[in-house]
Amino acid sequence: MNASASFAARSLAKVVTNLSQFFHHPLALATGLTFAADSLMFGSWVAHIPHVKTELGMNDAQLGLALFGMPIGLLAMNPFSPGIIARFGLARTTVAGTLAMAAAFALPVWMPERWSLMTALAIVGAAVALVNVAMNTCATNIERADGVYIMSTCHGMWSLGGMVGSGTAAGLIALGVAPKLHLGVLAAIVILATIVWLRPVLAKVPEGEKNTAESAGKKFILPNRDLLLMIFIGLTVSLSEGVAFDWSAVYLRDVLGAPEQIAALGFTCFSLTMMAMRFTGDVLIPRFGERNLLFFTALCSTAALLCIIFSPTPLSGILGFLLLGAGVALGAPILFNAAARVPGLAPGAGLATYATFSFIGFLAGPPVIGFVGEKFGLNVGFALVAVLAVISLAAIKRVRL
Repeated sequence: MNASASFAARSLAKVVTNLSQFFHHPLALATGLTFAADSLMFGSWVAHIPHVKTELGMNDAQLGLALFGMPIGLLAMNPFSPGIIARFGLARTTVAGTLAMAAAFALPVWMPERWSLMTALAIVGAAVALVNVAMNTCATNIERADGVYIMSTCHGMWSLGGMVGSGTAAGLIALGVAPKLHLGVLAAIVILATIVWLRPVLAKVPEGEKNTAESAGKKFILPNRDLLLMIFIGLTVSLSEGVAFDWSAVYLRDVLGAPEQIAALGFTCFSLTMMAMRFTGDVLIPRFGERNLLFFTALCSTAALLCIIFSPTPLSGILGFLLLGAGVALGAPILFNAAARVPGLAPGAGLATYATFSFIGFLAGPPVIGFVGEKFGLNVGFALVAVLAVISLAAIKRVRL
């Protein structure tokens, strides 16, 4: 017991030290806030999906089709993002991408029918793709230039932004604030903060080696056995994460009967545990090992999905999403790192290939759940993800990390 208490105390002290260093590093903090701004807008939009579904009179399949706009936009922009960074510079691209992302997220709630909604979400997907590549490159370049470790904390900031966004949206929904007003004002705040504060700081982010981003973007390869297993595990993780983003509020409202302001809390709780796990990931991974943690978190995801599927009340459903956040939190940090060191592959090649498939799962998976949900019920759609989570347990045992 004393040894466990001592380890917990040391771990907590290390987490506090890491966070203190992060928040006192101007470039790291600015990059982390860019991550947070991205998910702040994302989480705010997610909370209003049930409202948009009702306003446009869509069923699950029609909503699923509209949600396909985001992966379409992402896939269209992804090949061009590295070249844009190389052409205009990392700092300018990060700022421009953040501005475009904030403005784009204000569009979907204004759309009068599902095809224009799909178009608006395609614009969102393109902007998100650009800022995602740019802000992750910022974090990587800062780590290399300053000898610090900030990537996991940056992803923790992303989780924090999503939690704040969806939690704030839940409160505003309860107060009767119109989604158009909420997202419009929030977009204006993010744009103003980016121009006034983030832009001058991000201008100092090291650009890295010339043409690094551009060349990395061209290193998509056919995956070998280990990378294929990582991709499958990553698809399961990103699909579970995407389900929480796009379907948590709809599921809690339409299946479990929660009012909209309560339904929005599902994603808030999901983001809370995901954030906590990511902020402690740099301590947990060296202590317990990548494979053990990946296996344990996959078990958590499976249990969480089963809890949601068989949940009789909104409260138990929200608890399921709370557990799901812990289950998916460390998948991305572990697998992105592992993909960069697959035996026999160049680091950039494995990472670029894994990242492409991971984002496809995150953005394209939820619309598929919508089609399945319309035909057989959202419970069945969630059950398919649970089956994949069970299969991923076997893949985790076989993959070389």
